[in-house]
Amino acid sequence: MTLKTLMGASLIALSLSLTACGDKAGTDHTVDKTAPAPVPAKLGTFGIALENMDTSVDPGENFFEYVNGTWLKNTEIPSDRSRYGSFSILRDQAEERVKKIIEVAASKENPSADEKRIGDYYNAFLDTETIEAKGLDPIKADLARIRGAATHTDITELMADIRMGLDSPVSPYVYIDAKVNDQYIVYLTQSGLGLPNRDYYFDESEKGQKLRDGYVAFMTTMLTEAGLDNPADRAKKVMAFETNLAEGHWDRVKRRNRDLTYNKMSRDELKAMAPGMSWDLIFDRVGLGDEQTLIVREKSAVTNAAKVFKATSVDVLKDYLTVSLISNNSAYLPARIDDASFEFYGKTLRGQEEQRPRWKRAVSNIDNMLGEVVGKVYVDTYFPPDSKAQMKDLVENLRAAFKDGIDNLEWMGEETKEQAQYKLAKFNPKIGYPDKWETYAGLEIDRDDLIGTVKSSREWGWKDNIGQLGKPIDRDEWGMTPQTVNAYYNSTLNEIVFPAAILDAPFFDPNADPAVNYGGIGAVIGHEMGHGFDDQGRKSDGDGVQRDWWTEEDAEKYMARADNLATQYSQFEPLPGENLNGKLGLGENIGDLTGMTMAYEAYKRSLDGKEAPVIDGFTGDQRFFMAWAQVWAIKWKDEALSTQIKNGPHSPGEFRANGIVRNLDAWYEAFNITPEHAMYLPPEERVKIW
Repeated sequence: MTLKTLMGASLIALSLSLTACGDKAGTDHTVDKTAPAPVPAKLGTFGIALENMDTSVDPGENFFEYVNGTWLKNTEIPSDRSRYGSFSILRDQAEERVKKIIEVAASKENPSADEKRIGDYYNAFLDTETIEAKGLDPIKADLARIRGAATHTDITELMADIRMGLDSPVSPYVYIDAKVNDQYIVYLTQSGLGLPNRDYYFDESEKGQKLRDGYVAFMTTMLTEAGLDNPADRAKKVMAFETNLAEGHWDRVKRRNRDLTYNKMSRDELKAMAPGMSWDLIFDRVGLGDEQTLIVREKSAVTNAAKVFKATSVDVLKDYLTVSLISNNSAYLPARIDDASFEFYGKTLRGQEEQRPRWKRAVSNIDNMLGEVVGKVYVDTYFPPDSKAQMKDLVENLRAAFKDGIDNLEWMGEETKEQAQYKLAKFNPKIGYPDKWETYAGLEIDRDDLIGTVKSSREWGWKDNIGQLGKPIDRDEWGMTPQTVNAYYNSTLNEIVFPAAILDAPFFDPNADPAVNYGGIGAVIGHEMGHGFDDQGRKSDGDGVQRDWWTEEDAEKYMARADNLATQYSQFEPLPGENLNGKLGLGENIGDLTGMTMAYEAYKRSLDGKEAPVIDGFTGDQRFFMAWAQVWAIKWKDEALSTQIKNGPHSPGEFRANGIVRNLDAWYEAFNITPEHAMYLPPEERVKIW
């Protein structure tokens, strides 16, 4: 069974705002010629790339285009991408840096053990000549095992073989018990679909049918590669099996609800609830034979999965596993298979014109396999200690602003405020890199056996995961590597985490105007704090325990505000006929709104009652909001945008930028927004939560 990592890591969101101010009369402009010249900002003169703006657009008509319009007009999405923007540019930078680290390691005559592991895997992945020469030989034994299966028990044994990395209707993993968070426990979740989620199987539009036809064609190719007769008919039967699975799957909105996805039960209760699968065998084969208690995330979906599995013929299940085996290993097999996988998952599903260069995919693979080994060198080389120190100050400034924000909430009662303040005070910020580095002890890399190495990595990762059972909670563990351009909030540990690679322009620049840093990384910090208080994050307390600490009256008032925000976002239509799902994106959009609000308040506090200077004609408040919109500069392929609308909780950049500022009074004041402007919202319709 493939290990599904379901840590509550969330992609970041930013916020920003503007205030009018001017130079004070009588300021002494004498230059100290003995002082070192100031280091310029990375973007523009103060942190905003003014050349990217389109000032012909009124900020009240489309603020996103006002800040990014020229960039949008002049930027082409690279052929190996389905979207391109600020995040992509930073990720390219991190990728190039990691490549240098890897290539140095790979070129050493007398490498250390870690350098040898990095170099061996990198070279094995890039050795396409050997991959082509081996053909399907590296998985022939696995294909034979699948073809030799005669019973549902045989199929179960195969799905439970972690090394093979096969799909399965359900997947177990180990993580912290959300309600008893001083111990690890086994979770069980719905799984097994080859399309992104259940909705793709039932979309009756022309676009939906085209995607399903493309998926069946892809499976036909995989079955043809396996040498099976009548591959097209077999693919249709596999599609029918997956459709039956999808019928029971919970949609993404329902899966967000933490009250519904915490269902603790015994192994015997699981067997009674879902009798169609050999649960004892599954648990035994994946190394969980002694575990008698677990948490089922989606009860009815697991019941349906077991029912569908039992009702499906062994022959169809064998074909399902055959597709899974070849597809999940496509990157390590000959180009014709790798290309077929890209043709569907890259081109058809996301609109990507060309496959990413193989070295970039090698870097991604190493990041997944040995990420912290590389990350330690990355931090030593590219992350100055001053950046970490400045980040700590920013975090505490945001925390102080949030504290005042909670105190001043007119809709929340004192009892709930006390609990909210406790949670805020207990936030644990992790900045840049872990205090303890993962060594990946026992993970062996074989330069001459790429797929064997991948199998070993799967096994190592799984044993590392289940090895946590019975041990104290590891509060030093990170869910992202330092070279990741992202951030997250973890509710069970009540921590906010900011990897080193995101602490760079446009998010953060030690030499940028403070307004820009507050509108960039300040809003990221506020966003991740906001996740602790979004519609689902609020269900855990300051100690990370999932429990209801709200009075009933305060919870109702909160959800009324949250529902208003969801309604706003559901009105956005990024593509004709395809609206955002405000309920699906609610957590991220609350994070954005909270981040914007708190970052703005923290920025105003940082001025200590003084006026910010006007720089290049822009006030401090204007620069703050411009930084927010600058971070979300992005262009999409229509296919990728459609996939994001259906599958992703994060709103596309334009709507993250515009959707939030129109709820903040300070933005209206900064840019003189009036009822005649398209983005104007009457004061009574602006959402304020925190």
